[in-house]
Amino acid sequence: MSELSIILPAKNEAEGLRRTLPALQAAYPTAEIIVVNDGSTDETAIIGTQLGAKVLTSPYSMGNGAAIKRGARAATGGILVFMDADGQHSAEHIARLLAKLDEGYDMVVGARDSDGQANFHRGLANAFYNTLASHMTGHRIDDLTSGFRAVRAERFREFLHLLPNGFSYPTTSTMAFFRSAYPVAYVPIPVAKRVGNGSHIRPLKDGIRFLLIIFKIATLYSPMKLFAPIAVGFFAIGLGYYGYTFATTHRLTNMSTLLFSAAVIIFLIGLISEQITNLTYRRDS
Repeated sequence: MSELSIILPAKNEAEGLRRTLPALQAAYPTAEIIVVNDGSTDETAIIGTQLGAKVLTSPYSMGNGAAIKRGARAATGGILVFMDADGQHSAEHIARLLAKLDEGYDMVVGARDSDGQANFHRGLANAFYNTLASHMTGHRIDDLTSGFRAVRAERFREFLHLLPNGFSYPTTSTMAFFRSAYPVAYVPIPVAKRVGNGSHIRPLKDGIRFLLIIFKIATLYSPMKLFAPIAVGFFAIGLGYYGYTFATTHRLTNMSTLLFSAAVIIFLIGLISEQITNLTYRRDS
């Protein structure tokens, strides 16, 4: 049984694996290296096998998060390292994550700087995610969406059922660790230019998920922090409109009643969501 398992989700990353796998094997010759071939149409599986990695192949593309879950289930190491197969993450930086993990943390994330973002718009969106998540958790979050991270396997597997099959697994896992009081740390790392295929992120398609990710960040940690302010906002608007109509027409309008009702409904939805969240993260001893 290997103490360290390195998991690389890969979709059409044959060129990246040619550079990444030899470097990993040189730096960590005893580590278990797993390439999760996510329905690739190139030589990803062949290259991974030829270069000595354990290759898990999906018959069709299931998504980055699905590849992460499959790799985590198959890994035998007590510590899991997740990294991209496209050459952006370097084997030499894994040591920084492991050293920080040894200080008593359960998850250590490689945090990118502004130069490591794919483009200006992605960088702006990630900065917003980081700020929102920091507010929700009360802890500084330097990079919520980084896929380069080291975790303790037993802790990570507790949340596999929560992880989505798409690209937001880093967001979900980070918030789950904070919610369960598992210590998380960040280590700054440089990011190289990717090799091989272009990014699998589609700006227009994935941009539509922007608001959904924001809601996920909130509901994964504390739903009432999201729903309560919205409920108060609806109630305040309703009260203000009632004050206006009472002053001008001396009556309570249907619009004011609708806004008051919406405030109550939103608050109750938040309360129920809070209870569901508490049950989701409850662990029987």
